[in-house]
Amino acid sequence: MRARGLLETLTITLAALVASLLIFSIFMFLIARVPPTDLVYWMYVGGFGTSFSWQNTLTRAAPLILAALCTALPARLGLIVIGGEGALALGGLAAAEAALVLHSWSPLGIQIGMAISGMVVGGLLIALCGALRHWRGVNATISSLLLAYVAISVFNFLVEGPLRDPASLNKPSTYPIPEAAWLGTIFGSDMHSGLAYGVAACALAWLLMDHTTFGFAARMAGGNIRAAQAAGLPVGMLIVTTCFLGGAAAGLAGTVEVAAVHHQANATLLAGYGFTGILVSFIARHNPLGIIPAAVLFGGLSAASGILQRRLHIPDASVQVLMGIIFVMILLSESLYGRLRVFQPREIREAVAA
Repeated sequence: MRARGLLETLTITLAALVASLLIFSIFMFLIARVPPTDLVYWMYVGGFGTSFSWQNTLTRAAPLILAALCTALPARLGLIVIGGEGALALGGLAAAEAALVLHSWSPLGIQIGMAISGMVVGGLLIALCGALRHWRGVNATISSLLLAYVAISVFNFLVEGPLRDPASLNKPSTYPIPEAAWLGTIFGSDMHSGLAYGVAACALAWLLMDHTTFGFAARMAGGNIRAAQAAGLPVGMLIVTTCFLGGAAAGLAGTVEVAAVHHQANATLLAGYGFTGILVSFIARHNPLGIIPAAVLFGGLSAASGILQRRLHIPDASVQVLMGIIFVMILLSESLYGRLRVFQPREIREAVAA
């Protein structure tokens, strides 16, 4: 049964991705006269065609993996949280300031302090969404989106005001973090170790949500919150804790970007990873392990945007159009689950035929 369900998910998801690529190819041919074969070829080369492309793809996939967990974990409770961008921004800012405060510590101590600071700040932001949902009945999707914009505004205010490095003239930034706090690379490449953090976080999330009593209780509350309350489950604690863990993952994504890429907090931290993570989570159907290949796919699409602009003379933002089409197709494909006869159990097929 589980194998049949996995095969159904893979088939429908791949069909949605292929349909999205087909629609995007037709769109680009009609608008920019770009041959579909050239479009697909350069997208592949830019994202996966060379070792440099793979390094660029995996570097972009690292924050996407963590940001996607911000949506995937609360989704197990039936909450659609889309505020990962705000948690990522404030988490990155908190990590940058923690590195400056702890500059006299050992490199490992600084990095641990940065991770804890980023995770706590990001987790508290999303936990507030869960608290508003449980105790005040506020829609989690709306509250998380609004809080994300509030968080981004607070981030911009602090970076351009009280926490600004006077030496950052053209691009307001915080003071650079000490070199001891920088994340190293892995496998002798340009990929930073943030990718390992993302993979480890997904593995831990999978174990927590699929193989513990906490995860079982969370899924039960997500399936029928009234039944969970009647069974005596602490629904409020489940919601707030799960939202906190999701926000902590997004905050860790901000920490990784600061420690491995930017080395200070500034507007470049707002690269849209939090919002793209929503799409990654939906493609993975909120499965922590499925997030990893989905994030790699979208990291590749993002990495290919530059070569599309150079080789085909189309805006690099055209990749965002493809991502939007994918999101719509994934949502439409949800109606196919359980309806395709080939994936239905034999007993159901025989009952329908009778």
